[in-house]
Amino acid sequence: MSGDDLGEGELEQLRRRRLTELQRAASEEERQAEAQQQVKTQKQAILKRILTTEARQRLMNIKMVKPEFAEQVELQLIQLAQSGKIKRPISDVELKNALVRLQSQKKEIMIRRM
Repeated sequence: MSGDDLGEGELEQLRRRRLTELQRAASEEERQAEAQQQVKTQKQAILKRILTTEARQRLMNIKMVKPEFAEQVELQLIQLAQSGKIKRPISDVELKNALVRLQSQKKEIMIRRM
């Protein structure tokens, strides 16, 4: 056995090890993606139950313009629903009023350079 054969064998072993690591990483990413999709599906099911069609549409429109704000609103609504504080679907008018209250509570900090 020459030194080149040993080097090639080690190289092949390294390649196999790297392939195994890549496969594991891909598998983990796939599991995470599935978990994220499952959470998203559950959120949508809860929102469908606690919001009227018009209110859900309004929230989707807001999500296109202010995704972070919409995400906060969704999480708050889901928490309220899970704690039993939402007894019936929220209408578009009710959601609009709640959004106005939430938006007015949000303070914006402006930095001015002099």
